[in-house]
Amino acid sequence: MPLVEITYAPHVAETTLRELGSVLPHLVSQAVECPEEPYDGNLQPGDVEMRFRGLGPLDRCGLDVVIEVRSKWFESRAVNRQERVDRLHESIGAATGLLDFGVYLSLPVAAWSQGD
Repeated sequence: MPLVEITYAPHVAETTLRELGSVLPHLVSQAVECPEEPYDGNLQPGDVEMRFRGLGPLDRCGLDVVIEVRSKWFESRAVNRQERVDRLHESIGAATGLLDFGVYLSLPVAAWSQGD
Protein backbone atom coordinates (compact mmCIF):
# COMPACT_ATOMS: atom_id res chain seq x y z
CA MET A 1 0.00 0.00 0.00
CA PRO A 2 1.69 3.19 -1.14
CA LEU A 3 1.54 6.36 0.89
CA VAL A 4 1.52 9.46 -1.30
CA GLU A 5 2.12 12.99 -0.07
CA ILE A 6 1.51 15.88 -2.45
CA THR A 7 2.99 19.25 -1.49
CA TYR A 8 1.91 22.17 -3.65
CA ALA A 9 2.51 25.88 -4.07
CA PRO A 10 -0.33 28.32 -3.32
CA HIS A 11 -0.81 29.22 -7.00
CA VAL A 12 -1.54 25.63 -8.10
CA ALA A 13 -5.18 25.51 -9.18
CA GLU A 14 -7.63 23.37 -7.21
CA THR A 15 -8.70 21.75 -10.49
CA THR A 16 -5.12 20.56 -10.99
CA LEU A 17 -5.02 19.15 -7.47
CA ARG A 18 -8.33 17.36 -8.01
CA GLU A 19 -7.00 15.90 -11.26
CA LEU A 20 -3.92 14.66 -9.40
CA GLY A 21 -6.17 13.11 -6.76
CA SER A 22 -8.07 11.35 -9.50
CA VAL A 23 -5.16 9.91 -11.50
CA LEU A 24 -2.48 9.29 -8.86
CA PRO A 25 -3.91 6.13 -7.25
CA HIS A 26 -3.85 4.25 -10.56
CA LEU A 27 -0.53 5.69 -11.79
CA VAL A 28 1.24 5.07 -8.47
CA SER A 29 -0.14 1.53 -8.30
CA GLN A 30 1.21 0.83 -11.78
CA ALA A 31 4.58 2.34 -10.84
CA VAL A 32 5.09 0.16 -7.75
CA GLU A 33 3.47 -3.01 -9.05
CA CYS A 34 5.64 -6.07 -8.45
CA PRO A 35 5.25 -9.85 -8.09
CA GLU A 36 4.97 -9.53 -4.31
CA GLU A 37 2.20 -6.91 -4.60
CA PRO A 38 0.56 -7.23 -8.01
CA TYR A 39 -1.86 -4.57 -9.24
CA ASP A 40 -5.07 -5.92 -10.75
CA GLY A 41 -6.51 -2.51 -11.70
CA ASN A 42 -9.23 -2.78 -9.07
CA LEU A 43 -8.31 -0.31 -6.32
CA GLN A 44 -9.99 -0.76 -2.97
CA PRO A 45 -10.21 1.68 -0.04
CA GLY A 46 -6.84 1.82 1.68
CA ASP A 47 -4.86 0.62 -1.36
CA VAL A 48 -3.31 4.06 -1.91
CA GLU A 49 -3.37 6.70 0.82
CA MET A 50 -2.94 10.31 -0.34
CA ARG A 51 -2.32 13.48 1.63
CA PHE A 52 -2.33 16.96 0.14
CA ARG A 53 -0.44 19.76 1.86
CA GLY A 54 -0.04 23.35 0.76
CA LEU A 55 3.34 24.95 1.26
CA GLY A 56 3.53 27.01 4.44
CA PRO A 57 5.16 30.42 4.83
CA LEU A 58 8.44 28.88 6.06
CA ASP A 59 8.62 26.04 3.52
CA ARG A 60 11.11 26.28 0.66
CA CYS A 61 10.47 24.52 -2.61
CA GLY A 62 11.59 25.31 -6.14
CA LEU A 63 8.79 23.32 -7.78
CA ASP A 64 5.05 23.88 -8.07
CA VAL A 65 4.29 20.33 -6.89
CA VAL A 66 6.33 17.61 -5.19
CA ILE A 67 4.86 14.12 -5.05
CA GLU A 68 6.44 11.77 -2.51
CA VAL A 69 5.62 8.08 -2.86
CA ARG A 70 6.52 5.62 -0.13
CA SER A 71 5.96 1.94 -0.76
CA LYS A 72 7.34 -1.13 0.97
CA TRP A 73 10.76 -2.30 -0.15
CA PHE A 74 10.93 -5.42 -2.26
CA GLU A 75 14.02 -6.32 -4.24
CA SER A 76 11.94 -6.50 -7.42
CA ARG A 77 10.93 -2.86 -6.88
CA ALA A 78 14.35 -1.67 -5.85
CA VAL A 79 16.32 -2.98 -8.83
CA ASN A 80 14.62 -0.57 -11.26
CA ARG A 81 13.37 2.20 -8.99
CA GLN A 82 14.79 4.97 -11.20
CA GLU A 83 12.93 3.57 -14.23
CA ARG A 84 9.79 3.33 -12.13
CA VAL A 85 9.95 6.93 -10.91
CA ASP A 86 10.86 8.28 -14.37
CA ARG A 87 7.89 6.45 -15.89
CA LEU A 88 5.61 7.72 -13.10
CA HIS A 89 6.81 11.30 -13.66
CA GLU A 90 6.12 11.00 -17.38
CA SER A 91 2.66 9.49 -16.78
CA ILE A 92 1.67 12.22 -14.32
CA GLY A 93 2.76 14.95 -16.73
CA ALA A 94 0.82 13.34 -19.59
CA ALA A 95 -2.32 12.87 -17.48
CA THR A 96 -2.39 16.31 -15.85
CA GLY A 97 -0.39 18.70 -18.01
CA LEU A 98 1.80 19.60 -15.03
CA LEU A 99 5.24 20.84 -16.03
CA ASP A 100 7.04 22.08 -12.92
CA PHE A 101 6.86 19.10 -10.57
CA GLY A 102 8.98 16.36 -9.08
CA VAL A 103 8.37 12.80 -7.94
CA TYR A 104 10.29 11.14 -5.12
CA LEU A 105 10.01 7.37 -4.74
CA SER A 106 11.10 5.89 -1.43
CA LEU A 107 11.12 2.16 -0.73
CA PRO A 108 11.65 1.75 3.01
CA VAL A 109 11.78 -1.57 4.82
CA ALA A 110 8.33 -1.48 6.39
CA ALA A 111 5.26 -3.40 7.45
CA TRP A 112 1.58 -2.52 7.19
CA SER A 113 -1.56 -3.75 8.90
CA GLN A 114 -5.18 -2.68 8.55
CA GLY A 115 -8.51 -4.05 9.58
CA ASP A 116 -11.15 -5.31 7.17
